[in-house]
Amino acid sequence: MAKKLDKVDVVIIGSGWSGGIVAAELAKKGYQVVGLERGKDQSIEDFIGAKDELRYTRRSEMTQDLTIESFTVRNTLDESAIPIRGKAGFNIGTNTGGMSAHWTGVTFRWLPFDFEIKSKLIEKYGKDIIPKDMTIQDWGITYDELEKYYDQFEKTAGVAGEDNPLGPERSDEYPNPPVKETPSVQLFQEAAKELGYHPYRLPSANADQDYENPDGETINACVYCAFCTLHGCDFGAKADPIVTVLKTAKKTNNYELRNAAYAKRILHDGERATGVLYVDTETGEEYEQPADLVVSAAFTFTNTKLLLLSEIGEPYDVKTGKGIIGKNYTGHHTNIGLIGATGFFEDKKFNNFAGAGALGATIDDYNPEQLDHLEEGFLHGYEVYILQEGNPPISGNNVPEGTPLWGKEFKEKSLHYANRQITLAHQYGSLPWNHNFLDLDPNYTDAFGDPLLRITCKYTDHDRNINRQALETSKEILEQMGADIIQAPEITDETEFSGADVEAHSAGGVIMGEDAETSAVNSYSQMWDMENLFVVGASSFPHFGHHNPTGTVGAMAYRAAEGMIKYLEEGGGLLVEAKDESRTV
Repeated sequence: MAKKLDKVDVVIIGSGWSGGIVAAELAKKGYQVVGLERGKDQSIEDFIGAKDELRYTRRSEMTQDLTIESFTVRNTLDESAIPIRGKAGFNIGTNTGGMSAHWTGVTFRWLPFDFEIKSKLIEKYGKDIIPKDMTIQDWGITYDELEKYYDQFEKTAGVAGEDNPLGPERSDEYPNPPVKETPSVQLFQEAAKELGYHPYRLPSANADQDYENPDGETINACVYCAFCTLHGCDFGAKADPIVTVLKTAKKTNNYELRNAAYAKRILHDGERATGVLYVDTETGEEYEQPADLVVSAAFTFTNTKLLLLSEIGEPYDVKTGKGIIGKNYTGHHTNIGLIGATGFFEDKKFNNFAGAGALGATIDDYNPEQLDHLEEGFLHGYEVYILQEGNPPISGNNVPEGTPLWGKEFKEKSLHYANRQITLAHQYGSLPWNHNFLDLDPNYTDAFGDPLLRITCKYTDHDRNINRQALETSKEILEQMGADIIQAPEITDETEFSGADVEAHSAGGVIMGEDAETSAVNSYSQMWDMENLFVVGASSFPHFGHHNPTGTVGAMAYRAAEGMIKYLEEGGGLLVEAKDESRTV
């Protein structure tokens, strides 16, 4: 039987950007906040000397342990889902700071188009442009309403950047100037300009100067050591929750973070959330943490799984189209949307081993606000970018196709091309389809006996078309850059979603909107059906934009925190009126 603990004002599941931002904002207001983190505690001191590609990049030490909890994957309803055993692009975090402790630092804003996607497409083309099986919807919030929260997050993280010449308006400049421009990044920008594109440097949460954020936390200057992605930063130079919002929350003495605390259920009485049931993974003991306000700020899959297990909200039924929880699974799927084209150069050399997680440049000429979708054959857009993270000797040991994978020739070409190669990657706007969803698997369970989350996802021609075009754009720019050999994977009509495609850039399951019949949360991330429960993170995104999600996750978290404070100060109530009043509490 679970031990019942003393009640607190707020309990938060997760300690990444979403959980950390909410914790800091509520703790600063004087509320007693408890955070639950399933992984171990970690600080920047734990990362000293941890520049180890094998340990972190290849063996993914900072990511979720799939022997405790995995996920199952299938393409269609008549298939049996298969558990994911290998991590591939599966970089979901664990431990203090969550995935935000080992992220790259790329911090985009999404476009006004994204938040009103259905309305804007219908306004421009008419309602017949939207396929009947595509389940896009407006978010219930506009870019203009969200802009101040984007600005707040960028200042918390000390983002270094320059304006997107084709991007939305800003109320203020980035808090730091853009990071360094290396020869390869410069070559990319020159070639893109020659082709008529509008390149600009990536917005980066690894600035190359010391910075003090509005909460008084110091983020140190990046030294371009090339160990950002999948690594923790021992310099305290990559903005993450550990050096920013969690530090701020702890300084108030109103925040307690409990590690090895694996959330199993959100407790409720049918109308209100009452707390969280969790297990201490070090002792096996179960605890009930009561709270006036419950926040699930975990990763997309965990937020969705917890609601399904806790029987909160109506599960999505793919056969009838009814229900919400689990609906609109989208993402930058690894083997179709995060692939790249590689160029090999004979007469140009680059220092590929230096870098940072967000050192690079991109073009946004194919964003959805620039395109005629009737001509393109798809309804969103894509970016093509160069990212000089630092080319590691194991993962980045690319050689031209046809080279033997061992022996004298491999060694010679491996050494020759180590600093003579550049990869351009792309990301695309991933739109929801009624057949792509999340639910509980009837056959497989986790280490605690609960069902695994099941992912059902099948690519459409729409997905393949947009990614084919993005690859062609990458090859075009590499040719202009002077690459002697250009190679890229082929996307065929048979290219299909698999477990290897499940990516850290995943969204949906607890989607946001203004209509309680078609969304689980309102624009403050507050559950329509349970007013004192907030579900924060990319799980609320009705679709996935063509840029990295963290800036939008952070902005939404600040808006959610603002709503929570208002809710607590005013004694409850829905913060936004639902269109369908029959389902409001």
